Amino acid sequence: MIVRLMAYLLAIAAGAANPIQAGANAQLKASTGATVFAATAVYLSGLGAMLVIQLFVREGWPTLGKLACTPWWAWTGGLLSIGSTMAAAAFAQRMGSGVFTGISVTASLVTSILLDNFGAAGFHTHPASPMRIFGGALMITGLWLTAKF
Repeated sequence: MIVRLMAYLLAIAAGAANPIQAGANAQLKASTGATVFAATAVYLSGLGAMLVIQLFVREGWPTLGKLACTPWWAWTGGLLSIGSTMAAAAFAQRMGSGVFTGISVTASLVTSILLDNFGAAGFHTHPASPMRIFGGALMITGLWLTAKF
């Protein structure tokens, strides 16, 4: 029960960090005038932080056998992350935090419903029930209201 509660709290913290990160990325781009430089700085600072974390966690590196058995698409996470980092750096301040984050979160939720329904990207199958689809539609409606008003 405690582990599950911690997982939910960390997921909430990660979600709350998204608009702050988008704002930081956008400000870095605005201050430097260079989107690619800003995104590169974001990833270099993240790499530095991960190396420091590794000093404390001391997690072993995977064997070559495990690396060889990893599905090709599992290596695309960093590439996909570049898209969201660049989008935040380029558009978040112009669109506003509410609209930018709303679009991002709504697209994430709708995509998640599809991934769960088909058991894609390593997720277990979780059918897109009418209520889950309705929830996605409510998110789209909420996004429209946030963007309109």
